[in-house]
Amino acid sequence: MYNGIINVYKEKGYTSFDVVARMRGICGQKKIGHTGTLDPDAEGVLPVCLGKATKVCDMLTDSDKVYRAVMQLGVETDTQDLTGTILKEVDTSGLMEQKVMDAVMQFEGEIHQVPPMYSALKVNGKKLCDLARAGVTVERKARPVTIYKIQVENIALPYVTMTVSCSKGTYIRTLCHDIGQKLGCGAAMKSLVRLQAAGYRMEDAYKLDTLQEYKEAGTLKDVVTPIEHVFEVYPVLTAKPEFDIMLKNGNKMALQQFQETIKPEPEMKVRVRMSDGRFAAVYEYREDLGLFRPSKMFLED
Repeated sequence: MYNGIINVYKEKGYTSFDVVARMRGICGQKKIGHTGTLDPDAEGVLPVCLGKATKVCDMLTDSDKVYRAVMQLGVETDTQDLTGTILKEVDTSGLMEQKVMDAVMQFEGEIHQVPPMYSALKVNGKKLCDLARAGVTVERKARPVTIYKIQVENIALPYVTMTVSCSKGTYIRTLCHDIGQKLGCGAAMKSLVRLQAAGYRMEDAYKLDTLQEYKEAGTLKDVVTPIEHVFEVYPVLTAKPEFDIMLKNGNKMALQQFQETIKPEPEMKVRVRMSDGRFAAVYEYREDLGLFRPSKMFLED
């Protein structure tokens, strides 16, 4: 069984679930999860977790992301992108580029977004998109998200191409819609590419057909990123040989039971390895106990 992460390039036409289903066939295992839904018409980075790495799906899903979007001004749809039914069209010939730039840049920083009806969010156990398809609209509360940076790459009205760095939970469709509302002409997302997620970049991503070729050549393991890669920002502690069994069993451990010496800080997280160098777990320091205790265990059998 594979344990690790593959940086998949999701192509247009696939749902995120489609990617997982195809990856199960390629990898020959059921234990696989993705790290953040991409709409079928969107493409780009979709890290896929295999085996024990499914334990970090939530961490990767919660990470910051970078997108390139093309926004079309002068049109509103029920889905906030061009796959939906057009609700309104406005002539944008009088728009000035500087006015568009000024409106876009007002959305940098912390903003509040009302999630679109056509989304996978659930209300009372039902997906908003399922309710929307049934003609039901429910009230959604605005949620805080952070737009770290918007870089306008090109303006060729009515189209605006921009790169957006943002926090988890940001809807780029809704960002386009809200910019359109600010300008008074409406807007919808024309296309979307996820350039980066959880540190995984588009230029390093693999299409599904390429991964199938690696599988047939017996080299799929070469593109599996070790789980430990996710935790590279954490310092490393390596168990002394006589304490390997404690680590394997997920016991609390004292600093003296590791080969390295560091200065523990409250709630400090560390990567913990067996004495032979194998990555085993993420531990967290508990000041009240004076010990490191396991946060997540990953040791392969």
